[in-house]
Amino acid sequence: MADALLIFKPDSAYRLDARAGIWGWLSAERDWKVESLQWFQPPTALIENHYDFLQGRPFFPWLVDFMTALPLIVGRVTASGDALKQMRHDLGETQIAKSRPGSLRERYGIFGGLNCLHLSDAVETGATEVRRWSDFVQLDKVKVRLEESSDRPDHTYHLRSLATQVAAGIHVQLGSQMIRELLAEECDLEGAKLEALYRITLGALS
Repeated sequence: MADALLIFKPDSAYRLDARAGIWGWLSAERDWKVESLQWFQPPTALIENHYDFLQGRPFFPWLVDFMTALPLIVGRVTASGDALKQMRHDLGETQIAKSRPGSLRERYGIFGGLNCLHLSDAVETGATEVRRWSDFVQLDKVKVRLEESSDRPDHTYHLRSLATQVAAGIHVQLGSQMIRELLAEECDLEGAKLEALYRITLGALS
């Protein structure tokens, strides 16, 4: 069995129905096991190192802000190489516009890098990522229990439509305001944390 790093990104950690749906898949543990899970806010240096292969890309500053602005749900999964490939297939392609119909990212992803979940893409990658993150966060115990259902609405498809328009420069002000309103309905954040979720979500569209 091999290790894989798992991260609920902000667009799934705080959108409660999306989080419940993804957790329902993960907790089934068909050919894998969730070995650890907890809330953790990564420091900037860790995220810059984690995504070092993307440094220099125009979206890199946004990506670092996206992954450090709020606590994330971080964990470790063990799976065989074949099971990890199946998990990646279930998750879907990284870019939402290209994610396979029926995949988790097609179901819950919003736009571009707002793609819900990080999961190590290979056995070797998983070993490297788990080793790196273990220097910052404990990855040997399940410390948080997530719900498999939510009474909050799921606005994924409406958010995706609005995000596509805003990113294309169409109805930017109105679309951005509606995105804020829909996110507020989906999550239970308030104050500065809710404003941070707005900022990093809309930042993906600029």
